[in-house]
Amino acid sequence: MRVIGTLIGLALIILMLVDGFETILQPRRVTHRFRYARLFYRSTWRIWRIVAVQFSVGKRREAFLSTFGPLSLLGLFSSWVFGLIFGFALVFWSRAYPLQAPEQSITFTSYLYFSGTTFFTLGYGDITPMATTVRALSVIEAGLGFAFLAVLITYLPVLYQAFSRREVIISLMDARAGSPPSAGQLLLRLARSGSIGHVDAFLAEWEQWAAELLESHLSFPVLSYYRSQHDNQSWLAVLTTILDSAALLMVAVSDYNSYRAQLTFAMARHAAVDLALVLRTPPRAMDGDRFPAVAQQRLRQLLVEAGLGHRADEEVVAKLAELREMYEPFLNGLSQRLLFALPPVMSDEAGADNWQRSAWMQRTPGIGSLPAATHDRGHFD
Repeated sequence: MRVIGTLIGLALIILMLVDGFETILQPRRVTHRFRYARLFYRSTWRIWRIVAVQFSVGKRREAFLSTFGPLSLLGLFSSWVFGLIFGFALVFWSRAYPLQAPEQSITFTSYLYFSGTTFFTLGYGDITPMATTVRALSVIEAGLGFAFLAVLITYLPVLYQAFSRREVIISLMDARAGSPPSAGQLLLRLARSGSIGHVDAFLAEWEQWAAELLESHLSFPVLSYYRSQHDNQSWLAVLTTILDSAALLMVAVSDYNSYRAQLTFAMARHAAVDLALVLRTPPRAMDGDRFPAVAQQRLRQLLVEAGLGHRADEEVVAKLAELREMYEPFLNGLSQRLLFALPPVMSDEAGADNWQRSAWMQRTPGIGSLPAATHDRGHFD
């Protein structure tokens, strides 16, 4: 029994240290099958998700879901620390190392208390080691505790910097593509303002954002659970809008060199597929059509009226459906798992953007209602 306790204690210490290293310090995706952090998030998110779906869709559900990311991070840190303390306590207890203590008999609780005060380097001195071996182990535990807590503290600023960088494009999408964002609104606003030529700059910006999204969420998967500032915004909605916009530009917009859109589409699709893999989320077919024929005809008509050539023959429709099939199942799987809403390809123009809303004044004019530029809309800049 004592030998088994020693082996369990050592295994627990190694497990916590390896998992902490892989989660915090290793800047790449871990591919082996078992990971404590992955098991922790899968189990806790499953419980959190069951509770969340009891709320109706709206602000209360989003508020509840928004607390999972920070709380789960604190829970993971706490489980690592407790695992290390408990592991060392098992080793001390199983080897029956002598301790000098005020109580008459030394129990497992005494070893657990000694391990905790050693890990946090409290140094009360009420329980002290008496043998050389336990003194050496206590020094090792104190050093590990000091280093481990230091790494945890430095991890948080890096994590929140990655979160802040992610949210920049999400905020910029509000005026560019609406709230929630949609590819149809993005192209329509550009066409109406006569600035469709600026779409290449947007695409380059989005390609960089998608690359940073992939890198940061591979290194810090917990960021996938962090929600955006507004209930009608999310990193998944922006990624969906980027893919929809690139797909439309590649096949449906007349007289447009699609190479820039192809690069952005490739990077954004790569991010969607790899993030689904990291979160162990298989692709799922869409329950309905995000871009039915009626919406396609409406968008084409509005773009033509705004001066932007738009193709809608059978070949274009088939190619667009083929491109959407490359990414929509992965986005839908992530949407179902994380309880994010996927935006339509063409949203309703009647809705107000987040920047237009205020508690102290009426709705301001939208981007689409601002005066158009004086140059010819039918040409690219």
